[in-house]
Amino acid sequence: MKAIEISKPGGPEVLVAVERPVPQPRPGEVLIRVAAAGVNRPDVGQRAGRYKPPAGASDLPGLEVAGTIAALGEGVTQWREGDQVCALTPGGGYAAYCTAPASHCLPVPAGLSLTEAASLPETFFTVWSNLFGPLGLKAGESVLVQGGSSGIGVTAIQLAHALGHKVFATAGSDEKCRACEALGAQAINYQQQDFVSVVQEATQGRGVDVVLDMVGGDYVAREISVLAPDGRLVLLAFLRGAEASLSLGDIVFKRLVITGSALRPRTIEFKAGIAQQLKEKVWPLIEAGSVRPVVHSTFALEEAWRAHALMESSQHIGKIVLTVN
Repeated sequence: MKAIEISKPGGPEVLVAVERPVPQPRPGEVLIRVAAAGVNRPDVGQRAGRYKPPAGASDLPGLEVAGTIAALGEGVTQWREGDQVCALTPGGGYAAYCTAPASHCLPVPAGLSLTEAASLPETFFTVWSNLFGPLGLKAGESVLVQGGSSGIGVTAIQLAHALGHKVFATAGSDEKCRACEALGAQAINYQQQDFVSVVQEATQGRGVDVVLDMVGGDYVAREISVLAPDGRLVLLAFLRGAEASLSLGDIVFKRLVITGSALRPRTIEFKAGIAQQLKEKVWPLIEAGSVRPVVHSTFALEEAWRAHALMESSQHIGKIVLTVN
């Protein structure tokens, strides 16, 4: 089969097209003939040598795919060959065929193409488990989404807005801010505005209940200052650095919770539970049009290096998807 391999740690140019054997599904897995694969920041980290696949996962990048089930592993009863699905994968998505746990597959939402469906799993699993889990949003609460025009950002804005929450989102240009506003957020251009001041003014000094952060670094202290009492800071990535200087007084006196999350190392059972919640609570929102995939660009599988270059430029709004002939 055709696949994209990381020839060595480095820039986008180290992604090369190769021929690989078609993988075989293990017990509890399905083999998917891939029509499209989403591109995500962890793929970039893996390519650069900063993010190793978990034990037992494919060395090929790619954490989400959509396509047609081509074969069933032992014990799989909930799917049939020929079913169209999108799936969260432990790796291996940049290929013509990919295996995934059967419990991490979801039906393609009615009305969506396979390309659109491929943009859903990684961000929807991540956002749902963090923004609506035990430390997530409760009725009437508000959220600040850092990086609102990213794949995670456009998903978080839409889900929070569709479920009745006030949403603030930061973005780095007027165009990106307009995109965030169209999805339901009050946008803040961080190049021109201080997000702390904007949020404090909009909330009459109370702050927000949850901050969903992919920036880290010097943003963390500012995020703590903008959290309301009993607020929660959820760290997903740290594009501005993995170290921060904090005011412990704010954490203590406002009773704040700081937590972090990485989806890929979580157990199969945990991710299966998230898949079921998405099918029950989020897929109806997608099929009703309240939440929609936001695909910025598509590239042929062989042009994965171009997709990575675009992601690293941060010029995109929403998701980047590879398509497989």
